[in-house]
Amino acid sequence: MNPVNAAAAVHSVALAQTLASSVTLVRRQFPAAQPNLSPWRDDPCTRHWDEAATLDLAFDFPGWSPRLQCRSLLLQLRLKPEGEGMDSSCPSLLGVVMRGMTFDGERWRLATVGDWLPAGPHLPHRDQVEQLQLICRELFEVFEQGVLNRTSS
Repeated sequence: MNPVNAAAAVHSVALAQTLASSVTLVRRQFPAAQPNLSPWRDDPCTRHWDEAATLDLAFDFPGWSPRLQCRSLLLQLRLKPEGEGMDSSCPSLLGVVMRGMTFDGERWRLATVGDWLPAGPHLPHRDQVEQLQLICRELFEVFEQGVLNRTSS
């Protein structure tokens, strides 16, 4: 898997279903957010920062979200690289990096390592942090379910 954008990385029905489930669980927490499966432009600068084993997607809010302190959520789903272990119809999720973004750039970042707390100059409200952490937990469940379905067939 080499594309940066999630839309370009879908290469199997299982991964498409897992990605659709991922979008649904984020929208369950933030119904006004509009999914964007191609948050990156395809240009040399963006390709320079390409990470081979990620699915990148964004969720854009209709305006400023004061409780989240951002206009968009950027999710980078870090996946087990192809060729390591089982077949790759739906790869395993290794971790999530979630960023609160504005036109000025990143306002905060939450990663599923350590304490799973956001860091940055403009942090989301505590109840929003709990929602973001729930999304991360559910993303692991969605990908694990894809792995279970893949191994049981």
